[in-house]
Amino acid sequence: MSIFKSLVCILRTFSYICFMKILVKKTILFYLKKYPMAEMPLMIWYNEFSKKEFANFNELKKVYGSASIVNNGRVVFNIKGNDFRLVVSVNFSQQACYVIWFGTHKEYDKINVETILFDTTILTEKI
Repeated sequence: MSIFKSLVCILRTFSYICFMKILVKKTILFYLKKYPMAEMPLMIWYNEFSKKEFANFNELKKVYGSASIVNNGRVVFNIKGNDFRLVVSVNFSQQACYVIWFGTHKEYDKINVETILFDTTILTEKI
C-alpha cells in the first residue's frame, strides 16, 4: 500500500472526510423565501448534498440519477419531482459548489442554463 493510500485510510479513520461545501448559504435562504412550496425539498437537497463527497460527475450521477451536467461544471437538479430546477456550479477537485439559479420548471424553460449568471442582488437582499 502506498504512503498516500495509507494516509487516506488514516484520515478516514479519524473522520476527516472532505464533504461537498455549498458556498453562499444566503442564496439557498433567498430561494426558500421566494419559493415556499419548495422549502422542504430544497432543504433536503441541501442537507444531503453537503454531506456527500464526489470525485466527479459520474459519482454524483450514481446518487442523483436525474441530475444533468451542462458545461463549465454546471449541474442541473430536479427538485420536488420535476416542479423546480436547481442550477449549481460544482468544482469536484475543491469539493465545493454554489447555486447559480433556482426556479420553477416553467421559468427554467426560459433561461439558457449554459450562460445564466448568478444574480448578485441576492447577496444584498434582507432575509
